[in-house]
Amino acid sequence: MNIPLIVDLDGSLLRADMLHESFMGSLHQGIIHLPLLPFWLIQGKAHLKQQLAMRYEFDATTLPYHEELIGWLKYQKKIGRKLILCTASDQTIAKKIADHMGLFDDVMSSDGITNLSGKTKANALVMRFGEQGFDYVGNAPTDLAVWKHARKAIVVSSSSKLLLAVKKICQVDQHFSGSQPRAGTWTRALRVHQWLKNLLLLIPLVAAHQLFDIAALQKLTIAFFSFCLCASAVYIANDLLDLGNDRQHPRKQKRPFAAGALSIAAGVVAAPLLLTSSFLMAVEVNSAFALWLLFYFLTTCIYSWKLKRIILVDCITLAMLYTLRIVAGAAAVAMSLSFWLLAFSVFLFLSLAFVKRYAELELQILKGREKIYGRGYFTTDAPLIQTLGICSGYASVLVLALYLNSEAVTKLYQSPEVIWGVVPVMLFWISWMWMQAHRGNMHDDPLVFAIKDYTSLLSGVLLATVLSIGALGLKW
Repeated sequence: MNIPLIVDLDGSLLRADMLHESFMGSLHQGIIHLPLLPFWLIQGKAHLKQQLAMRYEFDATTLPYHEELIGWLKYQKKIGRKLILCTASDQTIAKKIADHMGLFDDVMSSDGITNLSGKTKANALVMRFGEQGFDYVGNAPTDLAVWKHARKAIVVSSSSKLLLAVKKICQVDQHFSGSQPRAGTWTRALRVHQWLKNLLLLIPLVAAHQLFDIAALQKLTIAFFSFCLCASAVYIANDLLDLGNDRQHPRKQKRPFAAGALSIAAGVVAAPLLLTSSFLMAVEVNSAFALWLLFYFLTTCIYSWKLKRIILVDCITLAMLYTLRIVAGAAAVAMSLSFWLLAFSVFLFLSLAFVKRYAELELQILKGREKIYGRGYFTTDAPLIQTLGICSGYASVLVLALYLNSEAVTKLYQSPEVIWGVVPVMLFWISWMWMQAHRGNMHDDPLVFAIKDYTSLLSGVLLATVLSIGALGLKW
């Protein structure tokens, strides 16, 4: 077969757009390039792509490829067909991907001067192969300009509207469904299961035995969803900035943006909308809560951009972010926080942060790697992280034990001596969590693991029972 097969890259061969990928990749390295973007764009879109590509380092082996299409392309190659990668992406990116694929006989791409897209791509192909002298694989409305001059069309899209438009101008030879986001995809991108962590906002109300204060609960309900939307916005931003690292991780590579199930453009639109909604709700609660939410947001941004790559500092920051939820909950209902509660939460959440990092290190050890990609830890650090985490967990129990001997307990509980039962329960649960991490059973996030773990749930029920008995004044 002597009719060459021309293959588009963005959205066709890849479930991603390399311009968007290179933009997020440059942001991942720092915001220093942002002021330069308008000046690059003034010189043309091709120049912008070239400048971003020069600053973008990526692993071509981990990109989200369209596997069904690749299988078909391999067959076309096997029967002797000439394959050419023709893309609007910069030549630096296109050649690197082509070298990895090992399928293409030639590469046509943007070169810093010419943006090889739409009509420009069509003219270049007609000039080289003649009218209807090629078949073309594409995925977007901009490819209609190319299909007008192609012999046959191979459409990679889930859009019935686009497919109908292609059929009007060209014979469709093959049709592959593209990425079509579903409700479940967005649920995973927003990490709705992580919203359970925001129940920590209720801790001040529970600790003060005011859980049945309806007015306070109404405020905390709004505060809860405000925090959830803010956290989801941060999760999306973090996923967009950390695409390369996530694709190196055996589980995180399945996240919607890393896997190409959701486009970067969709994430860039969704994150600001979520964040705006979050702060509008926060202002409805009160100004103090809004300020703490702002502090939480800024801290998470700094963590995502920098702190998570600094050893030990990352875990301390995670512990502070958990504690900030408790502080924000107190601000939402204008309650003061005790030293005991803050000290207990800091040590406890530091231990859980170390659990998370230890679990990641153990996973890398099983993979035969020397360090966590995108982090400052080596797998040889695992024993030390384990020691630090266990010590932090037991320190939280020590703080709890000292609190049980304070005057505050005698004022809040009818039978304060009963409350000492929480100490062995907490000792058991912390030990249990570390035992599971040591055995390789720990989920990336220990709180998510605890919610699904029957032993942890039973420990929670037992803890609540002891506290209830102590509060009601019932004897053993």
